[in-house]
Amino acid sequence: MARLVHADQATGIATLTLDSPANRNALSADLVGELRAALADAGADPTVRAVVLTHTGTTFCSGADLKSPCDPADFLALLLEVAELPKPVVGRVTGHVRAGGLGLLGACDIAAAGPRSTYAFTETHLGVVPAVISAPLLPRLDPRAASRYLLTAEAFDAAEAARIGLLTLHGADVDEVLAPVLAGLRKAGPEALAATKRLLTAPVRAALAEHGAALTALSARHFASAEAREGITARLERRDPSWAR
Repeated sequence: MARLVHADQATGIATLTLDSPANRNALSADLVGELRAALADAGADPTVRAVVLTHTGTTFCSGADLKSPCDPADFLALLLEVAELPKPVVGRVTGHVRAGGLGLLGACDIAAAGPRSTYAFTETHLGVVPAVISAPLLPRLDPRAASRYLLTAEAFDAAEAARIGLLTLHGADVDEVLAPVLAGLRKAGPEALAATKRLLTAPVRAALAEHGAALTALSARHFASAEAREGITARLERRDPSWAR
């Protein structure tokens, strides 16, 4: 079976590329498992100063694989591993990000995007709850913006994503805006870098550790509901769900 996550390394930067464009890099059990393994390898490599998380295709990550979703507990473990990795994780986005993909991006320490990227918390339109992803996202997002976008599922662009705290920076050329960021990380002492990251991720790690189990149960309960079955079926059939007005 073809690999869903490719790992490369150059000049102190490990690049992990999500490569499942057929389902828009959805969070299947296989993709999550491969990404967790690749992160562990990068974290254990003393030559790696930082990890860049990027993608092939037009979508960074579309969220849960609706046909074969990963276990919410495995997704929670992935988010915690990103936050606890002793190397900064930098999200590099050139396409769309939806639902659980926003949680993955929110767990990154730094996030940069190109001009054609778009974002949406689509869960409520599917009859499910953005539960697990709230742990890494709510400590970072503007509260009023979080209320709006998590409730309404409206799409927004890179400029708005930066304004509300989802992105660190954006520009016409994502690699150009990331160049000074990666240059700075390459020059940092590895122990100092790890300790500084631990200081900065304390709110995210605390939220994941304290509320993760309850959020996972909440997510699983709604995914198993009749409302979710109707919402997911409607999405797969490209129609509005029965409750839409």
